[in-house]
Amino acid sequence: MSRWKPLPAELHPQVHHLVVRLRRLKDRGELSTRQLATKTGYSARSWQRYLNGRSLPPGKAVEALARVTGDDPVRLLALHETAAGHWAEGRAATADHAARAGADPAPPATGRSAYGSYPRALIATGAVALVLSVSLALLLAVRLADTRARLAQARAAAVAATPATVTESLVPVVYPCRPQRRDGHWYAGLSPTTDTILAYTHVGPEVAEAQCLLRRAGAAPGDIDGVFGPKTQRAVIRLQTREGLVVDGVIGPHTWRALRAAESE
Repeated sequence: MSRWKPLPAELHPQVHHLVVRLRRLKDRGELSTRQLATKTGYSARSWQRYLNGRSLPPGKAVEALARVTGDDPVRLLALHETAAGHWAEGRAATADHAARAGADPAPPATGRSAYGSYPRALIATGAVALVLSVSLALLLAVRLADTRARLAQARAAAVAATPATVTESLVPVVYPCRPQRRDGHWYAGLSPTTDTILAYTHVGPEVAEAQCLLRRAGAAPGDIDGVFGPKTQRAVIRLQTREGLVVDGVIGPHTWRALRAAESE
C-alpha cells in the first residue's frame, strides 16, 4: 500500500472523498504513477498532483483510471461531477481569505482623522471582496456548465464502450474461432477492436476475440465463452510475460497489439 501524504485541510469534503477514492483504486490495482501514465495517457506528474489534492483531475482521467482498475466509470464520474462543483468553491474561499489577509489593517481610532479613514479602508476591502466573489461566481458557472457537458458525453461513451460484467443471469455462449491474417494482423472475426480495455469478470464478443487470439498464440484461455475468468487471466499473464509487457492480467492497447501480431507456438 502507498504511504500517502495528508490531503490539504482546505479541500471540500466532496473533493476529499473523490481523491481518497482515486487513491484506493490506485492501491487496489498496485499501480505506480508511471504505470498510470502509461495506461491512461496522463503524465506521472499530473497523477501526483491529482492524488495529492493539488489539482482536480479531468473527467477523462477519472474515467481512464476506473477502466484500468475495473471500477464503474459512471459512478466514479458522478462523484467527480459533485467534487468539481465544490472545487471552485474551495478556490473562491481560499482567494477571498488571501485577499482579506493581504489587506492593510485600518489605523487605530485615535483622533478625528481616524473616523474618516476607517470607513474608507473598510469600503475598499469590501469592494475587492465583492469583485472577487462576482468574478469567481461567473467562472464557476462557466466551468460547471462545461463540466456537465463533458460528463454527459463521457457517460454516453461509457455506456457504449464499457464491456459488460459477469452476472447471475449470464447465459453461457460458445463462440467460433476463425483466425485470419489481414494486413499483417490476426483477427478471429468476433471484434476488430485494438484498444478496448478488458479485465477480470468482463464478458462479450471482445473477450471471445481475445480468447481466440490467446489460443492461437499458444496461451490456452480455456473455453471460448466470452467470459474473462481465471483461466483467461492466467493466459493473458503468460502472454504478457512472454512478450515483455507490463504483467497486470489486463488486456489494453499494448496487449491487443501483441495478440494481433503474435506468432503461434
